[in-house]
Amino acid sequence: MASSGRGPFSVHVVVVVLVLLQLLAAGAPVVSASAANNTLRPGEELPKYRRIRAHLKRLNRPSIKTIQSPDGDLIDCVPSHLQPAFDHPMLKGSKPLDPPERPKGHKAGVLTDDNIQLWRTSGETCPEGTVPIRRTKEEDILRASPVRRFGRKPVSRAQRDSEGSGHEHAVGYVVGDQYYGAKASLSVWAPRVASSSEFSLSQIWVISGSFGSDLNTIEAGWQVSPQLYGDSSPRFFTYWTTDAYQATGCYNLLCSGFVQTSNRIAVGAAISPTSRYNGRQFDISLLIWKDPKHGNWWLEFGPGVLVGYWPSSLFSHLAGHATMVQFGGEMFNSHPSGFHSSTQMGSGHYAEEGFGRAAYFRNLQVVDWDNSLIPAASLRALADHPNCYDVQARLNTAWGNYFYFGGPGRSIRCP
Repeated sequence: MASSGRGPFSVHVVVVVLVLLQLLAAGAPVVSASAANNTLRPGEELPKYRRIRAHLKRLNRPSIKTIQSPDGDLIDCVPSHLQPAFDHPMLKGSKPLDPPERPKGHKAGVLTDDNIQLWRTSGETCPEGTVPIRRTKEEDILRASPVRRFGRKPVSRAQRDSEGSGHEHAVGYVVGDQYYGAKASLSVWAPRVASSSEFSLSQIWVISGSFGSDLNTIEAGWQVSPQLYGDSSPRFFTYWTTDAYQATGCYNLLCSGFVQTSNRIAVGAAISPTSRYNGRQFDISLLIWKDPKHGNWWLEFGPGVLVGYWPSSLFSHLAGHATMVQFGGEMFNSHPSGFHSSTQMGSGHYAEEGFGRAAYFRNLQVVDWDNSLIPAASLRALADHPNCYDVQARLNTAWGNYFYFGGPGRSIRCP
């Protein structure tokens, strides 16, 4: 009986081995059974995995050094001129630009805590002339839904009042002038994300165009996105689009466009430490501004570290200036089982709880036509689902214009 039970199993193993050998001979990638359910359907799955392998080859560039992060990330030190940005038709043959003039009123400083990202805790860094790029793995792409939109936000009707779109916000914003940048300090938390298809983030938006198909945005902050990163850690991120998230732009360096210049900050890598409820509060400072000389939009992380820039040539409306600046939180609600999601925003607590309990943005500023940092006056506050996530704007001498925001998602107040 033992031999009769093993016979079919042995034949099955032989068949699988033969198929795998044929795949290897054809140059197809071999994936794990857990990552690729029913991957051996020749008419459907093999082309898919060939496309994934080709995409990985485009994203993961030759590196001169690789650093293992404690959270499992692999950080490749890629020569600056080989980064994905320069695959863009408008950027081919270019090289990273020199640092521009900072806005007037900018207080220069030195990033004293080099361990602000987990990959730096070992003390290793990328050499000068290289940029640290988080390596994209096969399972990262397989988590995307659909795979062709890997690295992009879920498509929805792009408008500030996001009723019905799935994207919910609690923000402070300024509108009605010409803006050439923005700066703020934002507290870092690790909100609970209830579904792998959802995310929770805190960011700055620099916006121009209508909230239709021609929307231009530049975005930077931190986010928790299990689908994009495979975990629940808050990660430093960037984003851009010129067509309301339809076909252009992406997160981080997952498409050509954003040009990284820093060898100290890895876009897409985890931030550490994070704020604790009734405990230590930890925030990061971000500055986005338009270089008056070349017109590119630069990003500074902390006091003095230039991460890189978005070339002006990527944009239509933002080739000139922004018409709105927005600060705050966003989450994507997939409406599980017909109810509101329990994904948290910020700390997972409402704005009314204040310092040490609610997430915040402080020292809100914008850059004016004269490349000067000025207070974000006439700040408006908006929470499009205030029973789930709210916002309270305030003003004092220490924090200037600031606000608390966030919430727990589904609760007694948010059914």
